[in-house]
Parts: sequence; C-alpha cells; structure tokens
Amino acid sequence: MSSLTPIDLQRIFEKLDINGDGSVSLEELNWLLEKMGFRFGLEELESIVGKESLDLDEFVFFYNSILKENSRGESEGGEDDHDVEDVETDLLKAFRVFDLDGDGFITSQELESVLRKLGYWDDNNGKDCRSMICVYDTNLDGRLDFEEFKNMMLLTTS
Repeated sequence: MSSLTPIDLQRIFEKLDINGDGSVSLEELNWLLEKMGFRFGLEELESIVGKESLDLDEFVFFYNSILKENSRGESEGGEDDHDVEDVETDLLKAFRVFDLDGDGFITSQELESVLRKLGYWDDNNGKDCRSMICVYDTNLDGRLDFEEFKNMMLLTTS
C-alpha cells in the first residue's frame, strides 16, 4: 500500500462523502477498507473508530494509522528507528491528554471527560466509555495503560 498525499486523501474523502455532509459513514469507510484489503464487520469497525462517521481530519488520521500498521506488518525490521520513536512520542503525548490525573491509566471517566471537551461526546449517542475501553483492555482492569492505548491507536488488539 502506497502513501497518498493530503490532496489524494481529500479527493477520496469527497468521493466517499456521497451526500456531501462533511462526513464518511462506517458503511462508506468499510467499503474503502475492503478495497484496501482489510475486512471488518460494522460493529468491529465502530468499536475501532469509536463513532458512526468521520470528518476529513479523522479520516486522514484513520488512514495514516492503518497505513503505518500495515507497513509495520510488512517490514522485516528495516523500519527506521527514528520513525518508531516519533510515533511512540506522539502516542505518549496523546495518552497524557486522556490521562487527566497522571496516574498512568485512562479510565472511562477520563475518556468521557476529554471526549466531551473535544465535542465528540453526546449523551444521546448511546455509547458507554466503559464498553469503549473494554474493547482494548487486555488485562481486564477496567482502564487503559499506555500499551493498551498504543494498541488501540495503532488499530490492533492483543
């Protein structure tokens, strides 16, 4: 899979956004993912994405996450260590945004609080942050540590 330019990704997004509402639905996203060789059920895709549709910025982030994960799986140790360190640093910064009390874990309350502040949480959306965390909580302690968060962000599950 080759890397696309931001203009290419915007064009793809616009083609997928059939009704022109500025978002791509999970069905539209899943169609594209299937063309790229990924197979997800809609429920699985929603648990990965965390919402029912993506705006352009979220779509670009999602695409780049999949691209990085796919290239990581295809490489045989030839990946530049500096790139890996940059990804780790960026993920650690993102983790700290959600870890409001700085204890090294993201709880469902912290996740909901940050999502509310960012405008991505709506009481009517029917999602429960506990169930969102549960998907990636591999040690079943009810919260995400950095490794679980990293797996979530890189779209992998243990």
